[in-house]
Amino acid sequence: MLQFVETLRGFSLLTVILRLFLALLLGGVVGFERERNRQAAGLRTHILVCTAATMTMLIGIFAKEVIDLTTDPLRIAAQVVSGIGFIGAGAIMVR
Repeated sequence: MLQFVETLRGFSLLTVILRLFLALLLGGVVGFERERNRQAAGLRTHILVCTAATMTMLIGIFAKEVIDLTTDPLRIAAQVVSGIGFIGAGAIMVR
């Protein structure tokens, strides 16, 4: 298990694909459960949100490690959380 976590620590094509696959899989699990219970946001919504959030964070990590920009990946994470909050507010307003 620790070896798998260490594999994800670096930044290569393999780690990018693994992270995107994990986001797709975990978002699908949550979305399937919500769709099974007939909730508002279902499978496609959760897969899209998880994959987009992962891609956004990967861009931040890429900018920090590979391009060596002086950026803070945590600022990007904060904006992802803010965007998910807007999606949640929209789902509440629909009802």
